[in-house]
Amino acid sequence: MARHNREGTGEDQRGFEYRISYQPDWLRHVKVTRALPTGRQSTKTLFRNPTRHREDALGSCVRTRVVCEEQGVDVELSVRGPEEGVRRVSITVAVPRSGGKGQEEVTFTLEDGLRRPRRRSR
Repeated sequence: MARHNREGTGEDQRGFEYRISYQPDWLRHVKVTRALPTGRQSTKTLFRNPTRHREDALGSCVRTRVVCEEQGVDVELSVRGPEEGVRRVSITVAVPRSGGKGQEEVTFTLEDGLRRPRRRSR
């Protein structure tokens, strides 16, 4: 039986705070990628699941929500696929550029990779 989503928080390269709602048996971490003023990209781990392995098997649907009120980001996704088949999802959103001139893209990469639940011996 699936467990309820958990809540976590993280801060990106520019100091913006994010809330992450995640399935504890699917999400290993969330990374955020932004363009730097120099034109290069910066990727940072925004959130890491404190759980090292799954307590339950996964279903066919994974759900995650990423919110940053300060930037107007509120992205929720639900992905259906074969059981334990969804490994990585990337979401790119446009946010206001620092200084208020135009927009920039921010990409969130959500990855699985938690170990399977341990089998209990009888």
